[in-house]
Amino acid sequence: MLPVDLPRTSDLTALMGARADTSVSIYLASSPVPAEHERIRLSLRNAIGAAEKELAETGASDAVVARTLDPVRELDGDHEFWRHQAHSLAIFAADGTLHTFRLANRVTDSVRVGDRFDLGALLRARTFPHGGYVLGLAEQDVHLWRLTADARAHEVALDLPDDLQLLLTHAENHGQADRGRARGNLGDRPERERFARAVQEAALPHMQDELPLILAAGPEFDPAYRAINTHPTLADDRIDAHPSSLDADSVDERARVILDGIYAQQLDAWREHFGTARSNGRATSSLAEVAIAATLGQVEDLHFDMDENVEGTIDDLGAITRAESAGPHTYAIVDEIAARVLNTGGTVHAVRNGDLIDGSPVAALLRAPREAVGLR
Repeated sequence: MLPVDLPRTSDLTALMGARADTSVSIYLASSPVPAEHERIRLSLRNAIGAAEKELAETGASDAVVARTLDPVRELDGDHEFWRHQAHSLAIFAADGTLHTFRLANRVTDSVRVGDRFDLGALLRARTFPHGGYVLGLAEQDVHLWRLTADARAHEVALDLPDDLQLLLTHAENHGQADRGRARGNLGDRPERERFARAVQEAALPHMQDELPLILAAGPEFDPAYRAINTHPTLADDRIDAHPSSLDADSVDERARVILDGIYAQQLDAWREHFGTARSNGRATSSLAEVAIAATLGQVEDLHFDMDENVEGTIDDLGAITRAESAGPHTYAIVDEIAARVLNTGGTVHAVRNGDLIDGSPVAALLRAPREAVGLR
């Protein structure tokens, strides 16, 4: 199992709202392979050194620097922490507070000190939709695989009930005894649905609602699972193969064909909806206009370029001031827009620039017509 602990939306908004002049954000490429952990710990020590230097340059006292970085230093010697790692590590520290997240996607090593946390890479990991899950379902083979945008499929360990196979038995004793027998090898549909429901209960805690779920199941279990499914984005297409015949590579190859089709359909539907909304004055791809609308809480849905990193600031009215380079009081403008949308109850989606409109790094659906929002 690859340990991943992405923040919930409420966690993201809390981190986005945190303000302290000594906010430290560290992103490190990590690995689930224990043999590589010493290298990653060395990278962490180097990152701590760089953060200490930047904090000193801001004029922070030795006491504040210690309160900020000592909890990060303690991670280096925390053997339990290093037992379970993913592909990337995100660390946020500020004057005695510490937050860590293990990410399935890969990030570029970076250290940033400012008056707020740099949550761009974390936000993208949380909102880039190009991933999903594959659930292998058979009587003796139940597996859950997770796929991310830049990592091969990996299996997630499920806590399945010990008596899972017994759920496929069919009782014919009219409740007079606790004995039953299997009707055929797979039981009848009620038993298969009971079996599928137990599997779903074990799998759901490991899945994000917005990511598609693909079934790898034969004709016996596919309809049974669909009959009881509560995951909101179960794919219509399935991998028509017995789970025992699949490994991580074959799951990855076959699932990505399905995911690509789902993603393309979603983008086509979104573009069509965006075009209709814009013709009705309820959408814009202007960066300046989106910044204003996001500040006023008038963005319902935002698609943004996950690779855009232009620095600057946005004031309380939504006006953008660009900066030539990053500084302690600047931030990535597009990330800040996404943060403001989330903070006001909107939804955000990190996408590639080619999937956007007009070459702009943002495209927003508005809660009210442009005139009501104050856009010309």
